[in-house]
Amino acid sequence: MISDMDFWAEYGQKLNEQQKEAVRTIDGPVLLLAVPGSGKTTVLVNRLGYMLYCRGIEPEHILTLTYTVAATRDMSDRFKCLFGEEMSEKLEFRTINGICAKIIAHYGRIIGKSSFELVTDEKITGKLLTDIFVKVVGEYPTESDIKGIRTLITYCKNMCLEEKEIEQLGRDQGIDLFGIYTAYNSELKARSLMDYDDQMIYAYRMLKGSKELLAYYQNEYRYICVDEAQDTSKIQHMIISLLSGAKGNLFMVGDEDQSIYGFRAAYPEALLNFEREHPGAKVLVMDKNYRSNAKIVEAADRFIQRNKDRHEKHMCATKEPQSDITITLLNAREAQYSYLLKVAKDTESQTAVLYRDNESILPLVDILERENVPYRIKNVDMAFFTHRVVVDIVNMLKFALYPADPELFLKIYFKFQAFLRKPDAEAMCEIADERHIGIWDAAEYIDINKRVLGNCRSLRTHFRNMAFEAPYKAINRLENYMGYGEYLKANNIDTNKIFILKMLAMHEKTIESFLARLEELRLLLAEKSPDYSAKFILSTIHSSKGLEYDSVILIDVINGVFPTKVFREKDRSATTQDRRDFEEERRIFYVGMTRARERLNIFKYDDAASVFVKELTGKEKEKTEVKKRKATLKEPTMLLKKKKPKTAAAPAEIPEQLIIGERVTQSKYGEGTIIDVSYDDDEIPLKFSVRFDSGDEKIFLYPVAFNMGMRIFR
Repeated sequence: MISDMDFWAEYGQKLNEQQKEAVRTIDGPVLLLAVPGSGKTTVLVNRLGYMLYCRGIEPEHILTLTYTVAATRDMSDRFKCLFGEEMSEKLEFRTINGICAKIIAHYGRIIGKSSFELVTDEKITGKLLTDIFVKVVGEYPTESDIKGIRTLITYCKNMCLEEKEIEQLGRDQGIDLFGIYTAYNSELKARSLMDYDDQMIYAYRMLKGSKELLAYYQNEYRYICVDEAQDTSKIQHMIISLLSGAKGNLFMVGDEDQSIYGFRAAYPEALLNFEREHPGAKVLVMDKNYRSNAKIVEAADRFIQRNKDRHEKHMCATKEPQSDITITLLNAREAQYSYLLKVAKDTESQTAVLYRDNESILPLVDILERENVPYRIKNVDMAFFTHRVVVDIVNMLKFALYPADPELFLKIYFKFQAFLRKPDAEAMCEIADERHIGIWDAAEYIDINKRVLGNCRSLRTHFRNMAFEAPYKAINRLENYMGYGEYLKANNIDTNKIFILKMLAMHEKTIESFLARLEELRLLLAEKSPDYSAKFILSTIHSSKGLEYDSVILIDVINGVFPTKVFREKDRSATTQDRRDFEEERRIFYVGMTRARERLNIFKYDDAASVFVKELTGKEKEKTEVKKRKATLKEPTMLLKKKKPKTAAAPAEIPEQLIIGERVTQSKYGEGTIIDVSYDDDEIPLKFSVRFDSGDEKIFLYPVAFNMGMRIFR
């Protein structure tokens, strides 16, 4: 044992008073609220040393819980560096799952039975879920589907949801989640298996059901320290509460403002309810940010104050004010990639581009690879390439090249609003095979009404044209003129995946080369080794948590992407869950802002609204020190190049075909787009609809409209 004075002289000279108070507050339940960059890990490590050397607490009675295996190693290494190896080896650093595994094994020895085997191979659970998905849903899932189902099951178990709650969550997601959930659990039990989520549920039930077991661990772990408490789930908090008891020596370090793992069932409410659940608890605050320049700290603090579900606290700057936050104004979202390419080529200091979703960065990765510009990307998620929207678009493009492929046709025909029944679609495939014709051509030989036949004829024309188009134009045709965009809207599926595909397609001239490039990118990202020497870093905000960079650029901060959904207090249809989801989105943005040490740059686009940028610069413009500048792009993307003047056909020229999606001009209404065509039995156009740029929609007779002066742009 050493005296407090000697301890502070040896280890605490760099600690401020808030940090010292947290280190020496040992007894009873304690919640430490630590803002970004406040030195929480330093406090945790020093506190362990203080407990051992100043309070004489045996290391065997201390349990330190961290969020990840990597965090346990980091904490152990930092303790070892500061206090030496001998005591480090006696301390216990574990994840929640690690301690649950220990509890389950112990209980098995008590009752004389072996526990279920833990499934550590995702391929096994993936195969189980795939088979169940086929039985319950009736179709084969993509990898993205399985990943989504796995995440939902994890959420259900970690939040301890009841049957009705799981059913409601399934309805919200448009899937029979409860059916899949129960079948999956039954299959695991039948095979004497458990997944990582079950491991926690079983450990909790064992502690709850065995007074002997609970007493053993409460006596064993008399002091429990929990790092990143805002990221732990409801079941994890329940386990921790059991182990510590209502008045036990529980030390939780966290910050509800940095709780950003709602999809993994993070439960920040445990921090908000800490004093209620632990009577007599002390709540300490470390509010000093040692990471970011004062202007970033001040703006981030103002921003997060808008959230309601939080403790009353403010983040304070310790660094001097330096660079203003920069809002870079771009004339379109598409323009950001060429801008970032120039930044990547010119960067001389560590610069991180941060984003909400993995897919946001794919167009930039594509360009960086083409230009051989060095970069490092963190934790790539390959789910984009197997997402249903991406798979649909790929199948549709392939069908344009192979119009007699029945397997492709049966995957896509119902996604164009053609109102074609499945028996008719199958009959068309058989006729096409017998007559060696395209499948859409086979619509002429089955008994369907004229409206459906007209739809089939229109789609046939579209696919014929697509086969010879640049992929960007082909995807645009699919989304806006062939009904696929309406299909996505009807099924409440956002179109951001299509935007990313369009950006990738802009650099390819043919559908074949585009499809090849998609596969090339997928393999490249799956196999790419990190270049740790690269100063240009790409990362989701989630993957950047706990890290810091000299400069940070936040991209795609637009409504519908980040945040995914805007919450408005006056919206009567908005629910409490909508507000919670929106507050988590705000927390994600806050975490992104506070990764920056010196410089923070946020992109703003003229063609897309951003509620978060508005909150930083809008009504509070006079209070927020934000510098705006117009981005000058030397190499704008293809969409932003100045368009060549359009030339019109001769007045008397009558087109042989009317193609949905083509542009026309008319003397009275101006320019517009053909959106529908009706045909007679001989496939000659009768009439067609045009949506004009003014918003008007008009129906015209063919060929009368062209004899009266309408023209098609060539």
